[in-house]
Amino acid sequence: MKIACLPGDGIGPEIMDEALRVLIALDMPQVTVDRALVGGAAYHQHGHPLPDATLTLCKEADGILFGAVGDPTCDNLERSLRPEQAILGLRRELGLFANLRPAQCFTGLEHLSGLRPEIAGSIDLLIVRELNGDVYFGEKAMRTTADGRREGYDIMSYAEDEVRRIAHVAFRAAQGRAKEGERGKLCSVDKANVLETSQLWRDVVIETAEDYPDVELTHMYVDNASMQLVREPGQFDTVVTGNLFGDILSDQASMCVGSIGLLASASLGADDTEFGTRGLYEPIHGSAPDIAGKGKANPMAMILSLAMLLRHSLGQEAAAVRIEDAVAKTLADGIRGGDLGGDAGTKAIGDAVLERL
Repeated sequence: MKIACLPGDGIGPEIMDEALRVLIALDMPQVTVDRALVGGAAYHQHGHPLPDATLTLCKEADGILFGAVGDPTCDNLERSLRPEQAILGLRRELGLFANLRPAQCFTGLEHLSGLRPEIAGSIDLLIVRELNGDVYFGEKAMRTTADGRREGYDIMSYAEDEVRRIAHVAFRAAQGRAKEGERGKLCSVDKANVLETSQLWRDVVIETAEDYPDVELTHMYVDNASMQLVREPGQFDTVVTGNLFGDILSDQASMCVGSIGLLASASLGADDTEFGTRGLYEPIHGSAPDIAGKGKANPMAMILSLAMLLRHSLGQEAAAVRIEDAVAKTLADGIRGGDLGGDAGTKAIGDAVLERL
């Protein structure tokens, strides 16, 4: 089992070190780890944020553990050379089309949410976002009309096969999250009352549902979904939506639980390895250059990203659960970083997770 480890920029290397300490503690000799440069760190050494050697390593790996990219010294580079292009390049080159972002309010942290504690405590959901289509990848342009007005446009479009493949991912995720003896729950979010793209989305999701009789499918317009995430988030289990809506809703769900410092994500492709599905796993927070190297970063989202990699790409469910339980116990015991109102540093948090592991 091969893991490509890309620490990246800012706090990436220090939080990655803590995740790898957890992996070592699991004592999994069948797993090998190879490091490579990415983002600003790669640009400064190789002149490109995603060097060929890094891309080759990722293509040969079963799963990719990704820290963070973002370097203020690279802000004035042309767009194609900026650190953030590394993650976009990996998504494109590896065909990573499905983003899985769980949002869960950990016990004892309900007060950190902007929602009432009893509402925040009900949040335990998974948003499945399509990554390779929609307005982000459709035809786009800036132009001047015949009467001299500036005009910009971005075309939103999906083909039915693009919708069907993300729907399959979401239905399978809903199956995996179902409680014993109960049907899975999947809510598809669109704007089918206005957009033809969304009408196709809804039609294809309904067709795909025929393959999953053990999953209850519902539909919700995106404006209502954004309201319901605040009003009654506990009603959601698994949510599937397009690129634009998913970008917005996943960030909203992240803040509903109180902190982006605890949330991991997975970007999956269509390539199955011997052990699972090849994917890239990363915390949703950025590189935080203002605290880089100071030992203040919270490594929990990075550690939870490792758990997702073990589950989805290496098929190691028991190890993933061990990590998640250790993180939850650490938080319940009051050991928290500055982002959660505590004073524990990066290594101290890692030590605490290891002790409970």
